[in-house]
Amino acid sequence: MIPVPFRFEALGETHDRATFCCGDDALNRYFQTQVTQDIRRRITNCFVVVEVATGHVAAYYTLSAASIPLVDLPPDEIKRLPRYPTLPAVRIGRLAVGQRFQRRGLGELMLMNAVHRTMQDAAAAFALLVDAKNDLVAGFYRRYGFRPIAGKPRTLFLPLATAQKTLL
Repeated sequence: MIPVPFRFEALGETHDRATFCCGDDALNRYFQTQVTQDIRRRITNCFVVVEVATGHVAAYYTLSAASIPLVDLPPDEIKRLPRYPTLPAVRIGRLAVGQRFQRRGLGELMLMNAVHRTMQDAAAAFALLVDAKNDLVAGFYRRYGFRPIAGKPRTLFLPLATAQKTLL
């Protein structure tokens, strides 16, 4: 049997956050100092990718509740939806891969894991949302079918029905 190099877990007290470094100071600082406060306040949930051999946190992402105003969606999307003023969504607030673990496909694995978790959740959601911090990050999400919200080129959405077909 081939050993599995990584596993997904909810962030817990046993995970070492202090040494995590992805190359982005804001993402490092959030993970090292703020994420547990946001979890306690029920603002977000955080999931980590752990290297099985060492127990090191290789990557993390957060999920939180969100909504999308119907008028912000492209017309081709609106015509298939009920006329509610907003639609339920789940926001991937942060997604980061440690520098030692970059270029191994962990970003894609985390995205698939986020889709799977959202599809399995008891609360229904229409889409995943992301706020890309720059054009490079926006390009990463566009490769997986995310589309921009009207007037906000770095706020992207992916209907979960589409995600289920393309990512799972």
